Amino acid sequence: MNTTEREELSRLLPPPAERDLPPGRHLHHKERLMRQIDRDRALAATVRRRLLRPAVLMPATALAVAGVLIATLPDAHRTQTPAEAPRTEAASGRGAVVLLDRIAAVAMKSGTGPVREDQYVYLRGLTTETVHYKPVKVSEPKEWENWLPQRSAPRKDDQGLLKQDGKYFPVMGDPVPAGLDRPTYQWLASLPTDPDALYERLRKEVRPVKGQDGDQTVFEAFGGLLSAVMPPETEAALYKAAAKIPGVVEIPDATDAKGRHGIAIAREDKQLGERTEWVFDRQSLGYLGSRTCLTRTSDRGTAGTLVHATAVLERAVVDAPRQTP
Repeated sequence: MNTTEREELSRLLPPPAERDLPPGRHLHHKERLMRQIDRDRALAATVRRRLLRPAVLMPATALAVAGVLIATLPDAHRTQTPAEAPRTEAASGRGAVVLLDRIAAVAMKSGTGPVREDQYVYLRGLTTETVHYKPVKVSEPKEWENWLPQRSAPRKDDQGLLKQDGKYFPVMGDPVPAGLDRPTYQWLASLPTDPDALYERLRKEVRPVKGQDGDQTVFEAFGGLLSAVMPPETEAALYKAAAKIPGVVEIPDATDAKGRHGIAIAREDKQLGERTEWVFDRQSLGYLGSRTCLTRTSDRGTAGTLVHATAVLERAVVDAPRQTP
C-alpha cells in the first residue's frame, strides 16, 4: 500500500477517541490534581483527570490529608521565561538531541534488573505543594514513598502502597494490566529497543487529551516512564526516541523539587502556556525529577512561575510493601 492509499484509508477511519488525561504515573498523582484545579479556573474548561500514577488510584484518605492543592513558588524559585532564554529554539532543539543521546549512552551502562513479578519498585521522592486557598500558602516540599507492584495482571488487593506524612495508604481501585499506564519491568522489557520503532509504539498508545497539545501528551507520557525500572537497552532507546518528539529543547539550568540544579529536556505546551522539564544531574546525567512552569503571564501568575515540581530521591527493587532498600 502506497502513501496516498494509506492517507485515503486514514481519512475514512473514525478519529481516535479522546479521553481524559492519561492515568498519572505515580510521581504526579497530586500534581495532576493541582494542575486540573488551576486550569479549570484559568481556562474555564473541564479537563477531568484520573489521579493515577501509574494506574494506581490515590486513596480518598490521602487526598483528604493532602487537601486541594496547586503548586507555586515565590520569585526565588522562578525559572527563566522564554524572553530571557539566551539560546534560540532551533539551537535548543539541536542541544536536546545531543543531550538525549548522551543520556542514552549513560543509561546503556546502568540499569536494574531483571525484576520478578512478585517484587515491587520502591520510589522515594519530594513534591512541592501549595494549598489553593486565599491567601496562597507555600509549603515545604513533602516527602512520599511508593511501592509499585510488578505483576503483569495485578490482583485487586495488591495494587501498591503509598506513605506520606508518616501514614500508609493502600492504593486500591480497578486492577489495570501492565502497559503505558502501569509500566512494569516485564512490560518495559517487551518494548522494541529500536528508537524509531519504540517512538511509533508509544505514540500509538497515547490517546488524545482534551485541551492539551497532542505532542505534549506524548512528551508527558514519555516523562512518566523516567522513574520506572527497566532494562538498560530499553532505557537508552527511550531517551533516543524522546528526541523525536517535536518541540523538545534543552534548558541549560533547571531545578527539581529539592532545589538540585541540573540540565533539562523540556517542551512547551503553547495551548496551555506551560513548559514541562525533565531535570538531569549535570555530571552523572541521572534523572533528578520534573518541573512545570508558566510560559506566559495570565491570571494564573506571571511567566516563569513554577506550577509544580518533583524530585526522585531513591529508586530500588524490594520484595514487599513497607520494605526499604
